[in-house]
Amino acid sequence: MADPDERPTDLPECPSMRGGGLLPEELRAWMVMLAAMGAVEQELRSVVKDRLDVSHDEFLILCLLAEQPASGLRMTRVAELLGRPKTRLTYQIACLQHAGLVTRKAVCGDKRGIEVALTDKARRLLRDASGTLATTVTRALTHVMGPDQREAMRGLMPELAGETEEA
Repeated sequence: MADPDERPTDLPECPSMRGGGLLPEELRAWMVMLAAMGAVEQELRSVVKDRLDVSHDEFLILCLLAEQPASGLRMTRVAELLGRPKTRLTYQIACLQHAGLVTRKAVCGDKRGIEVALTDKARRLLRDASGTLATTVTRALTHVMGPDQREAMRGLMPELAGETEEA
């Protein structure tokens, strides 16, 4: 992997990284995070489609469920956490269920409640693709964040936390 402290010379620096403008530090940090999120999503789209054969939005659902107990989450909670309308989520869950990646079941004692969980197939796919996905995220962040911003993210990202200042 390329030196994480080197930025590609053909990419302009994110304007929010410079500071000195009208925005307070918190908003500048938020702008850097938006740029980083956009870069990661753009890089991940093709990798996710190639490795998991799901859309980016479906991938977000799988990632959210992967961090939950085996019992899963209620669909209303998934919609809330992802900021998605329930109607759109219902369609995406149906696609994932058709692909054999999630299960849906009624919540005991609640006629309208539906709980969604990953299948073993989905867990295997995510486990098998995790190295490629982590490398993709790291590469994307390297393109939009300078050394200071990556240093701030090191505690949140195991791949970046493993890099030391030895270089």
